[in-house]
Amino acid sequence: MTIRQQVLVLYLATSALDSDVVGWSAYDGTGRTSPTTGDGDEPPYRSGVHALEDGWRLFQAAQLIPPYPGREYDVSFLKHEFFFERLVETETGSGAGELRRGRLRSAP
Repeated sequence: MTIRQQVLVLYLATSALDSDVVGWSAYDGTGRTSPTTGDGDEPPYRSGVHALEDGWRLFQAAQLIPPYPGREYDVSFLKHEFFFERLVETETGSGAGELRRGRLRSAP
């Protein structure tokens, strides 16, 4: 068995970890799937707390930087970005797991 990392990036509506997911990306280090970005589909979790409850480990959250005076309503990047990881055992030399909707499924 080999250990591989899966990374889940959740963009939340606010800086609170229990706020709604508004965007996401998933990266599967098992090599089983290619990177995916959430565009119009249902997010893998409703909030960051739900990802924690499913075994993901939070390892980075965006800095909270206040807007400059007069720029409070400017549209920009998604600023409430949270990085999660999960370590997964795979068959030696191949990707044996896949990331689908926040769940690890065994390869056929």
